[in-house]
Amino acid sequence: MTKGRLIVLSAPSGAGKDTVINALLKLRPELYLSVSATTRAPREGEEDGVSYFFISREAFDEMIKKGEFLEYAEYVGEYYGTPVKPIYKHIGDGKDVIIEIEVQGAKQVMQLELDALTIFIVPPSMEELERRLRGRGTDTEEMLIARLERARMELKEKDCYAHVVVNDDVTRTAGEILSIIDNSRKVVV
Repeated sequence: MTKGRLIVLSAPSGAGKDTVINALLKLRPELYLSVSATTRAPREGEEDGVSYFFISREAFDEMIKKGEFLEYAEYVGEYYGTPVKPIYKHIGDGKDVIIEIEVQGAKQVMQLELDALTIFIVPPSMEELERRLRGRGTDTEEMLIARLERARMELKEKDCYAHVVVNDDVTRTAGEILSIIDNSRKVVV
């Protein structure tokens, strides 16, 4: 059996990564999307164990001590991490695993030499990114400003990734990412 591949997807908040990932999973249902743990409160419509594992800061700290994260990071005052056990299980079972993580966590994964395929999704422009974030209506003005500043910092790190994809159209973007995944398997002779 062929081992699966770890696919690291990152993007600034508001770049549309969740929408793109949903499109990827519709086009290729055999992909496994890793569920991250977070200390932030659930947003409307999010389910524990599906959207994230919503846990306390104390429980998160305990998982760090036990080495139960592939990576973890703090983002805008909350912690996010990728539980390691499901990742290795699905890869061992031959499934490609998508982890959706921010730049700090992606750099941790890149240092592990796991042969991860790294893809950074960018918005068409900062103006479009701000429009998308404001359109959510979920953040205070202070949080919105923090997200935009963080996005500017993250965009400077995009060249650390093997591939950069502009999300100007969800269907096109998902197709491009699937092509990148498929082409990464081709053996060069």
